Amino acid sequence: MSDHVELMPTTRIPVKGISPLVIVCGNPFRAKRIADLLDEPEEVAHSREYRTFNGYYKGQWVTVTSHGVGAPGAAVCFEELIKAGAEVLIRVGTAGSYTRTLPPGSIIVADSAVRTDGLTKQMVPEGVPAVADFRVVQALNEAATQKAVTYGTGTVVTLDAFYAGPLEFPHKLYKDAGALGAEMEMSALYTIAKLRNVKAGGILALDGYAYDDMDHYNPHKDIVDQAVKDEIEIALEAIVSVQK
Repeated sequence: MSDHVELMPTTRIPVKGISPLVIVCGNPFRAKRIADLLDEPEEVAHSREYRTFNGYYKGQWVTVTSHGVGAPGAAVCFEELIKAGAEVLIRVGTAGSYTRTLPPGSIIVADSAVRTDGLTKQMVPEGVPAVADFRVVQALNEAATQKAVTYGTGTVVTLDAFYAGPLEFPHKLYKDAGALGAEMEMSALYTIAKLRNVKAGGILALDGYAYDDMDHYNPHKDIVDQAVKDEIEIALEAIVSVQK
């Protein structure tokens, strides 16, 4: 890339060098997996956990970027993507389920997120909700229905901690309150998207039960891999159908 191209400071994403339509995911290898489904894929940035590709899906220019694990690092990615030109962001991730009706291998379309993370508490007051754009949620629901997968639409819980300490995770509390599962970045995406006046949504493949013993956690199962494949295809269909 030539020296005169302006790059974002942390992600090294080229300013005005990405599509307004962006798929984000935690894992850099998953970003490559998504990019491999695009026509004419091109890697345009790779810094730290942030790996960015451009390509075309059904003739529409699309960008894919990995954001790593956890809200603070992911927030840097979301902010810099928006500064570089992103207008619609869909997160393709994984989560732990709270309900037996959505077992591992099924999918959640996250229309909102409980803000138990620390990042958004430093950005907006406690009562501000983290809510997806309804048009993106509608597009994800329509694509998931067409795909004929097992999925639910509702609230997820965004946590910072992955492995527990002496304090118990609040899984039962939020499960009883109606949340569908737990993950680590969605509230950051929705809060930032609302602040910066862009559209955002998210879809999550369920890789286990959030309240199970983490000593037995194993996301590397065929049913989970299939769910990830399905959610990627759903997200791509949804993002090109969202009216900008």
